[in-house]
Amino acid sequence: MLSLPPLSLYIHIPWCVQKCPYCDFNSHAQKGEIPEQDYIAHLLADLKGDLARYQTSVGNRALHSIFIGGGTPSLFSAPSIAYLLEQIRKLIPFEPNIEITLEANPGTAEAERFNGYVQAGVNRISMGIQSFSDEKLQRLGRIHNAREAKSAVEFARNSGLNSFNLDLMHGLPDQTAAQALADLQQAIDLAPPHLSWYQLTIEPNTMFAYRPPRLPDEDELWQIFEQGHQLLTSAGYVQYETSAYAKTGFQCRHNLNYWRFGDYLAIGCGAHGKVSFADGKILRFSKTKHPRGYLRGEYLYEEKNVEPQDRPFEFFMNRFRLLEAVPKTDFEGLTGLPQSAVEKTINWALNKKFITETDRTWQVTEQGKLFLNELLTEFLPE
Repeated sequence: MLSLPPLSLYIHIPWCVQKCPYCDFNSHAQKGEIPEQDYIAHLLADLKGDLARYQTSVGNRALHSIFIGGGTPSLFSAPSIAYLLEQIRKLIPFEPNIEITLEANPGTAEAERFNGYVQAGVNRISMGIQSFSDEKLQRLGRIHNAREAKSAVEFARNSGLNSFNLDLMHGLPDQTAAQALADLQQAIDLAPPHLSWYQLTIEPNTMFAYRPPRLPDEDELWQIFEQGHQLLTSAGYVQYETSAYAKTGFQCRHNLNYWRFGDYLAIGCGAHGKVSFADGKILRFSKTKHPRGYLRGEYLYEEKNVEPQDRPFEFFMNRFRLLEAVPKTDFEGLTGLPQSAVEKTINWALNKKFITETDRTWQVTEQGKLFLNELLTEFLPE
């Protein structure tokens, strides 16, 4: 028997104005008019199919959070987002305090839509700022400038949102430590409730992979992280996940559910989902990646069981991204396994000082975070 965790919904909108050279997400440069209404009709048909297919998991559970990601979801109009959310609510109930996040570009046109998104039911916006340097933004292929980014933050602050997030990168091409920290200080000065601050990495099959730029070396990256972490902490931000900082009470509920091994339905091109069943089954599934196939009604791409021997790795891969302690009862309830299934690995990790332990919890240490891949590898089946 499994304990059923909170249930979230991820919605993927795959179009962007142009593809950024560092991006390995399932996104497609806009060519002509985006088939907004047609795509929304397919999203709703996709959700109806999932609700029927996973009925014994979803049951009467209400949605804990919705995250509309991309791509650039803010290319869709506020009335379209309102219609989508209204129709979803008819299919599945919402928790009274549901968090609904929409990713947005900080360009002027999208920022001016923020009030409309709030009226549509969105209560949290995540903006891909990335940098406050116009030169760095151009290197990253972004279509906004620093002035528009700061203006978008003011739009967000005055729009009646419960919260908003700024995405900011460091370790950019030819970026000095001083430049990276100046970027971060400008973000802190804007006082967003939530900041996602992460290092640029070169991913396969991106333009940066084919033509690698010169990035800061490891010593510079460590200096940026160490001093940046101090800046954030001094400003009242608490790090709760590897790359996420928030003022008290403003952690992203959707991401917390994901990292806590929660359940999430997923609709849209290339979206990935996970559902648990009280009888002990856990399924992961993904949707067709390319808009052409998806818009033909070919929604489900792959579905697979998470076998018992794979669950320890999957559970800790998620939970050790968070800095909070891991309740042992969560491991038992959400994987259906006894603690004895990981006893040998836990003892190894304790001896390595990668984790600490109490009667009720496990906690990853600073040492464990530095050697996280080595730690997680030990939870893989033999």
